[in-house]
Amino acid sequence: MKKSLIALASGAFALGAAEFVMMGILPQTAKAMGVSIPQAGNFISAYAIGVCAGTLMLVFGRRVPPKRLVLLFMALIVVGNACSALSTSAPLLIISRFIAGLPHGAFFGTAVYIAKSLADPGKGAQAVSVTITGQTVANMLGVPGGTLLAEYLSWRMAFALLALWGAATVLLVLRWIPDLDPVPDTGIRGQFRFLRRRGPWVILLAVFTGNAGIFCWWSYVSPWLTQRGGWSAGSVSALMMLAGFGMVVGGLAGGALCDRWRHAGSAALGQLVSCLGLLMIFLVPGSRLSTAILTFWVAFGLFFISTPQQVLMVEAGQGGGELIGGATIQIAFNLGNAVGSILGGAALAASGMDYRFPALAGAPLALLAVVLLVVYSIRLETHTDAIDRLQVIEV
Repeated sequence: MKKSLIALASGAFALGAAEFVMMGILPQTAKAMGVSIPQAGNFISAYAIGVCAGTLMLVFGRRVPPKRLVLLFMALIVVGNACSALSTSAPLLIISRFIAGLPHGAFFGTAVYIAKSLADPGKGAQAVSVTITGQTVANMLGVPGGTLLAEYLSWRMAFALLALWGAATVLLVLRWIPDLDPVPDTGIRGQFRFLRRRGPWVILLAVFTGNAGIFCWWSYVSPWLTQRGGWSAGSVSALMMLAGFGMVVGGLAGGALCDRWRHAGSAALGQLVSCLGLLMIFLVPGSRLSTAILTFWVAFGLFFISTPQQVLMVEAGQGGGELIGGATIQIAFNLGNAVGSILGGAALAASGMDYRFPALAGAPLALLAVVLLVVYSIRLETHTDAIDRLQVIEV
């Protein structure tokens, strides 16, 4: 593995953990800040707003070399998480979380561009999947680790360690990522020119609907595991590690297939896996075994699609919009998360707190994403170089 990919994956780990760790330490932070659990939800929303706003850094940093952009993003990670650890009031923590979220989308847009630029011929998607693996490992290890720190030491330790991780990643970036030329400067308008076509919007709509469908259920996975599966509350952390492992395996598998087949077709296949998982969550009787398998199943599909979608948008933005294209995926992803959580909550309330129904509510949205990706693949990926990228294996 190229050392540059390790540096990028390290940054992805810091961002993935910073984004999701709050969900595991929300009760402790709410108590420390003197707010209710619903009010503490603003700590999560502030990060998501930062993700959307931070994309503007790419618009005005289009002439900056990618390596310098990554260093800027890592510095913001350090500042945002350090301020979160030191916050003494809810408004300060909200501002700190906003700062921590600013580099998220911009980092992934830039990291995907760097990974593809440094990859060996025919292995661009695999290089991207290695980079994104840092985010999936964060879900497998970082988030449960932060939850344990909050339970036995202090929630502030989770953010302090993320700040230190970001500082260490700065050193890796300085040492291992080579200097690359900036993307072609086509002006502010030129960066968004690719959005005049319908194809990129189809991809973004598929990302939005697919993640909204999955997060209808995923937002309430913990009570689903305890009430439908019969797991104890203490077992949820271990099952979240199982889900994180599914994300790691799915991300690597999606990258490997994407290098050998249609990119949108690969994304459609992964989305179909998650869609079938949501349907089975509703239909299959709950048990410890079935809930564990389905948790892994849906998590596998969730990140199987990540690399193909990132590659699709970077390729759609060729000619000056590569970084913006990669960043818009993260915006669509986070918007889908927010909408999915709301729809899942409505389904839960309407069903009398039956934790199967958020999955049923999300299944049509996930299916719509499959249809969008299939249509995109049929219409725009008919003539591909897939046959040229097949590998000959002699037995």
